[in-house]
Amino acid sequence: MFKKKKSIFPITYNPKTHIPILKCSICTGEQVVGFKDKATGHFTEVMLIRTPQDLETFKKTYNLQNITKEY
Repeated sequence: MFKKKKSIFPITYNPKTHIPILKCSICTGEQVVGFKDKATGHFTEVMLIRTPQDLETFKKTYNLQNITKEY
């Protein structure tokens, strides 16, 4: 049958080369948090945000205070 995806926590985060980003869909309101590479602009999705607690969990896991929003 189908297997549940394993959590991808923790992804390596280097503040010198990556920016934490909260991507928000204007149409659906879906929010995804991850890291954007400063040099290439490549976005690596870490998790879907469904509740404010999900965002707090992400912040605590990576020891972050502020996350930039992108639409």
